[in-house]
Order: sequence, then C-alpha cells, then structure tokens
Amino acid sequence: MTKLSVNINKVATLRNTRPLDLPSVVKAARLCLEAGAEGITVHPRPDQRHIRSHDVDDVARLLKDYPRAEYNIEGNPFFDEYMRHAERVRPKQCTLVPDTVEASTSDHGWDLARDAERLRPVIAELKSFGCRVSLFMDADSACIPLVRELGADRIELYTAPYAESFGTPLQGPTVAQYRQAALIAAEEGLGVNAGHDLSQDNLGAFLTGVPNVLEVSIGHALIAEALEVGLPETVRRYLRICTSS
Repeated sequence: MTKLSVNINKVATLRNTRPLDLPSVVKAARLCLEAGAEGITVHPRPDQRHIRSHDVDDVARLLKDYPRAEYNIEGNPFFDEYMRHAERVRPKQCTLVPDTVEASTSDHGWDLARDAERLRPVIAELKSFGCRVSLFMDADSACIPLVRELGADRIELYTAPYAESFGTPLQGPTVAQYRQAALIAAEEGLGVNAGHDLSQDNLGAFLTGVPNVLEVSIGHALIAEALEVGLPETVRRYLRICTSS
C-alpha cells in the first residue's frame, strides 16, 4: 500500500500572516497523524516563508510520540541550514530538491549529469546521520540509474507534469512515462515516492497507472480541501485512495 506523508508547509504559510501561533503547525501535524497519516513532510526554505527553524524541531519532538511515523524533510542540501536541520533532528527521510532561493515552489528534478559529484558527499553525510535519502527527479530523466550509484535509496517523482496532463489527451502518454520511470527505478533497486500537485481528483489514476509507489507527499491540495471538510476527514479520504488504488 502507498503511504501518505502530509506536507504541512501551507499551514505555516497561513500562520505566518499574523504574529500568532495560529494555526498551529504542531497541532495540524498531530491531527494528520491521529487520522492515520504515515508521515509528516516539511520543506524549510532559507527565507523561512513558511516552515521556520523552530517548526523543524517542534515537529521532530511531536513525532517522538509516533515512533512508527516518518519525518520527511525536503529541501536543497546546498543551503547550509538544511544540513544542520538533518544533523540535529535525524529525520527518517531526507528528500533532496534542487530548488532555488527565489523559486515559489519546486519546479524540476535534479540534473545528475551536472550535479552528481556535488551530491555524492552530501548523500554520504546524510546516510551517516541514519537518514534514508530520496532524490527529487523528473520522470523523463535519463539519470535515474545513477541515483543508486550515488548512494541514495529512493527517488521522488516530480508529478506536476502529470497533474497538468490529467483529464487531457496527454494523460495517457504522461502516465506511461511515469510508469517507465518507476520500472527503471525498481530495476535499479530504488524505492519510488511521488509528489507535487497531487490531489483527490488525480491521485487514484496516478497510483493505478504507476507501479510500486511507496509514498506520496501531498500538501497544497490536501490543506485546501481540508478547509471544506476538516483535516482529519481529508486525510482519511486520501488514505482510502492510497489503499484502493
């Protein structure tokens, strides 16, 4: 069964519009876990526009009450603070993303033809902390076989192109591309995660068409949908999709 990790960045985005701890990032994470989510994802950025340094620590403390849950910290490891976070809290998974300081959101995977040698020592250091390492990758990347050679454990498929194709004539060919990427990853002994712009509308078709997806990380749509029916019910709806697809 595909596991659900809830990205709580958008909770922090709303909180940061006022000098109050409202809504509480920790309370939101607890609600997700109590509803059955298998993990919590945060993506701290250098400008702290949403998740802040203290949130990383606060969520880590919360997860000590949920030892079977996964803590997944996303981000660019070449921003100094990312590695400090990883060393300090030792999350179960570090998902490395090649975002830039000015990017509003993640918008592409790693170019390993360019970045492999920079990533190699970073991956080794994260592994020394006891973290599983996942690399954010495009589905059309010819570099997926190199991920295992660098020492990483998984890839996270960047799914925005799939979300854009959903419900259009391009959906079938796009799913086929993701399927092929997942099969290549499996041949290399890599686990497969997926995330970006997945929603209740498009998740089922993705999981049906793409094999061996171990985990999805979902934030924006899940938090938006929770405004209508509440966070616990929204999490449960996603879990039903993950179970049935």
